[in-house]
Amino acid sequence: MKQPNMNAYTGSAVRIMKALLVSYLVTGLLLLLIAGLLYRFQLDEGKVQIGIILTYILSCFTGGFLAGKMMKSRQFLWGVLLGLLYFLIMMLVSLAVNRELQSSTAGFITSFLLCMGGGMLGGMLS
Repeated sequence: MKQPNMNAYTGSAVRIMKALLVSYLVTGLLLLLIAGLLYRFQLDEGKVQIGIILTYILSCFTGGFLAGKMMKSRQFLWGVLLGLLYFLIMMLVSLAVNRELQSSTAGFITSFLLCMGGGMLGGMLS
C-alpha cells in the first residue's frame, strides 16, 4: 500500500497559510483606507458597512486567487477553504475580543457566504 507523502500535506498547509496571511494584510490595508475615509469625509454607517463588505470580498478573493495559483489543481476548492479559514479566524478573534458574537444570525450567514464566495471566485479565476 502506498504511504501518503507528508511533505505534500505540509507544503499545501504552508501555501494556504501564506495566502491567508496575504488576505489579512489586504484586510488591514483596506480597513485603514476605510478609517481614513471615515475620518476625512464623515461617512455614514451605511457607507462604512459597504466598505466592510467589500473588504471581506476583496480579501478572500485575493487569498483564493493566490491559493489557486500556488496549488494549480482544484483551485476553486482551495479558494473555498481559504474563505472558510478566513471566516473562522475572524469569528474566533471577534469572540475572543468581545466575549460574544454580536452579529445576528443573518449577518453571520451573510459574512460566511461572502468569505466563501470571494475565496471561491478568486480560486476559479486563478
